[in-house]
Order: sequence, then structure tokens, then C-alpha cells
Amino acid sequence: MMDPIELNDPEEIEKFLGKISLHGRGFCTDCLLADVFDAGLTYPDFLKASGSDPDARYGTESPAWATYHVRQGKKVFMVYGGDGGVRRTHTTDTP
Repeated sequence: MMDPIELNDPEEIEKFLGKISLHGRGFCTDCLLADVFDAGLTYPDFLKASGSDPDARYGTESPAWATYHVRQGKKVFMVYGGDGGVRRTHTTDTP
């Protein structure tokens, strides 16, 4: 089981996301940072990752975290599922 992680430094968040790759069923990516940028979060200021997913990698290490919650201001990008299930993403603007 991966220990939950929470980051509030945009530079650390970008370094972290740049090392995450997701494989398996559903949403897959070789670099989660690129998908966060594509969702419109160009300078994310909050990240929370939790759970454990054997199809996720942090650099060359596996497993990595299963769920990701990334925020920039009121815009939120989430990845959930994994760990044998179908991984999905969701982007929203919070009030």
C-alpha cells in the first residue's frame, strides 16, 4: 500500500506528475503531467494522491498511487479507479 501524499508546491507537483505513468484498463498515460496540462491546469497548486495501483508507476517503481486529485485555483483534475478496475478522469470547476 502506498502512503498518501499531499503537495502544495507547484514545482514539486510538476516533478511528481512528470514521473507518473498509468497502464491497464481505462485511462492510460505515459506522463500524467501532460494530461494535467491538457486539462487546462498549467500551474497546479495542490495535489493529493492515495491508494495503490499495480498498473501505475512512479518512475520505474510499481505500484504507485491509484487516485490523484490535482487543483489549480477552482479547476480540479481527478484520476480514480485503477487497482484492477477501469481508471477514469474527471475535470471540473468548483464554485
